[in-house]
Amino acid sequence: MPTLTVTRRLHFNAAHRVHNATLSDAENRELFGKCNNPNWHGHNYLLEVSVTGPIDPKTGYVLDLAKLRDLVERELVSHLDHKNLNLDVPFMSGTNPTTENLVVACWKVLEPHIEPARLRRLRLWETDNNYVDYEGE
Repeated sequence: MPTLTVTRRLHFNAAHRVHNATLSDAENRELFGKCNNPNWHGHNYLLEVSVTGPIDPKTGYVLDLAKLRDLVERELVSHLDHKNLNLDVPFMSGTNPTTENLVVACWKVLEPHIEPARLRRLRLWETDNNYVDYEGE
């Protein structure tokens, strides 16, 4: 059977403050600009979850995308949507919630649950112009 990659897109909204506690307030303002706003700021994130595997001869799917959607909603989006990434999300605790750090944390949460396919790539859009791709390590 050929190996293919399929992708599901999901949305969530979250607030954060990009801030490094080891730096002074002035250094944080200079380094992160408006993203260091002490009163937070938010994004309408778009997460693309790509999984890879062979086509199941019984279903014709790599992975049922409705099941993938439900899995990502349960394991990830329900913990992120309308939350403050700095304060409300345990798996982000102690981590500067940049998009880069967030997508790596999302991978760690999702990867053990993707079966029978394999997590191939996460693409996290922070804005219409900015996204981060992560393919695991």
